[in-house]
Amino acid sequence: MYDKKQNKDVIFGLHPVMEAIKSGKEINKILIQKGLQGNLFHELRGMLRHSMVNIQLVPVQKLNSITRKNHQGVIAFISPVTYHQVEDLIPRLYETGKEPKFIILDGVTDVRNFGAIARTAECLGFNGMIIPAKGGATVTSDAIKTSAGALLNLPVCRVDSLKKSLDFMIESGLNLVACTEKTEDTIYDISYDGPIGIVMGNEETGISNDLINRCQFLGKIPMAGEISSMNVAVSAGIIMYEAVRGK
Repeated sequence: MYDKKQNKDVIFGLHPVMEAIKSGKEINKILIQKGLQGNLFHELRGMLRHSMVNIQLVPVQKLNSITRKNHQGVIAFISPVTYHQVEDLIPRLYETGKEPKFIILDGVTDVRNFGAIARTAECLGFNGMIIPAKGGATVTSDAIKTSAGALLNLPVCRVDSLKKSLDFMIESGLNLVACTEKTEDTIYDISYDGPIGIVMGNEETGISNDLINRCQFLGKIPMAGEISSMNVAVSAGIIMYEAVRGK
């Protein structure tokens, strides 16, 4: 059942959540009450065992703060869009004569930054965005609103492993650029010819070393002021525009 007074992305109750999974609905996250037991609960866990759904065990108070109705210890957050498979999307782009241009987000959790990056990517003609199944923002109604609707037009690939996805992109002929301070080169020293993927990290920890080591190019945005870093959405906009301008 749905709680009409709550976010329309929310479904709660064991049977409704299980039916949503069986029907193939895209689920961003499921909250499960700590200590929950019973046959239906174990059936639900079995259904989720091999999925990419982010599962969080939380106290009942957390669930009660989302809905006061009978949630039975389970609340699911449904994606308003269908996620794409990067392994399908890139070959399809090549088949239609397009050079793939992707933005990859590593640990960007703020929904406003997520939406703003998607908006810029769509405006600049990028072909898709890649996000992790866990540890990052997902497509929600709020994210779509923040993106000014861009997330309804920009394909989003939610992947279990960013490392494997980057490996696939390299094998598919994409040049990967990490926007990072861990280099002396600037984003203006990089050639953006050909298919490309731009990797952005969160503002606190940046891009993980595993991903940086997979990128063929590293570039930083030159700073002239006293503050040494910019908002990730602004940084993403700068380097994505440079990638398009540099063609």
